[in-house]
Amino acid sequence: VRADGKQVREGQDLRFQVKSGIDWFELHGNVDFGGGTVAFPELLAALSRGDQTIVLDDGSLGILPEEWIRQFGMLSGLALNEEDHLRFSAVQVGLLDALLSTQTSVDYDEKFEAIRQRLRDFNGIDAVKEPEGFQGSLREYQREGVGWMRFLEDFNFGGCLADDMGLGKTIQVLAFLLDRVRRRKIRRPSLVVVPKSLLFNWRQESEKFAPVLRVLEYSGIDRAGMRDTFTKNDIILTTYGTLRRDILALKDTLFDCVVLDEAQAIKNSASQVAKATRLLRCEHRMALSGTPIENHLGDLCSIFEFLNPGMLGRSAAFRLHATEPENRESRRILAEGLRPFILRRTKRGVASELPEKSEQTIYCEMGEDQQRLYNQMRDHFRESLLGQIEEQGLARSKMHVLEALLRLRQAACHPALLDKGTVEESSAKLDALLPQIQELLEEGHKTLIFSQFTSMLAIVKQHLDK
Repeated sequence: VRADGKQVREGQDLRFQVKSGIDWFELHGNVDFGGGTVAFPELLAALSRGDQTIVLDDGSLGILPEEWIRQFGMLSGLALNEEDHLRFSAVQVGLLDALLSTQTSVDYDEKFEAIRQRLRDFNGIDAVKEPEGFQGSLREYQREGVGWMRFLEDFNFGGCLADDMGLGKTIQVLAFLLDRVRRRKIRRPSLVVVPKSLLFNWRQESEKFAPVLRVLEYSGIDRAGMRDTFTKNDIILTTYGTLRRDILALKDTLFDCVVLDEAQAIKNSASQVAKATRLLRCEHRMALSGTPIENHLGDLCSIFEFLNPGMLGRSAAFRLHATEPENRESRRILAEGLRPFILRRTKRGVASELPEKSEQTIYCEMGEDQQRLYNQMRDHFRESLLGQIEEQGLARSKMHVLEALLRLRQAACHPALLDKGTVEESSAKLDALLPQIQELLEEGHKTLIFSQFTSMLAIVKQHLDK
């Protein structure tokens, strides 16, 4: 067969060889076109472009089989092209293994074979007992979670703990951080970045389960002076907003671990907060999220660029091959390659280990406008009631006291309950509630929302409708 005066050759066979470097892997490929040859990176570049033919070294045309395009289109987007081979970083070992899993002719060297076998034995991770100084007992699945973090630590990989809400992601991380403090000779602080609504929760859980850890809440207008005391603490708690504003100061500090809670906050890789997290220096990285994929697979790209920089290669190439619904082969490779780095347990899966009911109180810190309104009302009622009680006595003033408490409770829920604002405005409780509902819905759970004020439920309904 000839085309435009050139012989057309059929792609017949691909043989691969993996060689290990210090912290990288090289993938070499030999391509058989029935006599004509082409450099391996050049072949993959043509596949990634979606070409159906390629010019071989003797000037003839090679036909690229359709299955090659499906199987190997991702390779060139993930790796660095060298002269005659592709180079993968150490954190890409799982993806490279998944990409080559369907190939019949692959020669692995001893180092790569050992690592891929450990990753494939991922399900056999040993549970880790509570470290010394940990208050309370971990459930078995939580011990396995700490063991998984230790497993990733051995490889210097970052991972995403994606358990359902209520299964104790915070507790597992606290046990892991305490375990690192106990094992390491050099003591460095770990940075935990959380939404503002969870600051109190993290501080409370730390005091309850790991009181031996020294925790510093890095927030407020006087926080600049706190940076000199970082090394005297084990955990530095801060918010995404503070991180974004202070990244130029924080990027020069070497942390032990950086933990992102509600990591879907950085799903947009182009956002300022996502860029800030990638500038942080640390020895280990963890992300917590019950919903690591909120809209599409592209959400994972930003989280993993923080966890394991370079793991998913070029963002554009990743999105091209992994986010198309019909590209099942790329999705299979991605799922298999990322499996060791994402640990997810559902309530249904660990139901036998859970108590009949667990309760959690989430404390909400009001914003400036809401706090100002609350303080004004509190001061007004305090001044008027004290005088009234002094004149009429407490017994005759009880109804006025109850009314004052009612108004303050309404102010704490939402200013619109007092006609002091519009229902579109945010409030501390609303800002904390909506992400919780979103996560529960993503996990497939039903949710009951209760309020003593029907007007508050009406406001919640309007925000849910949006």
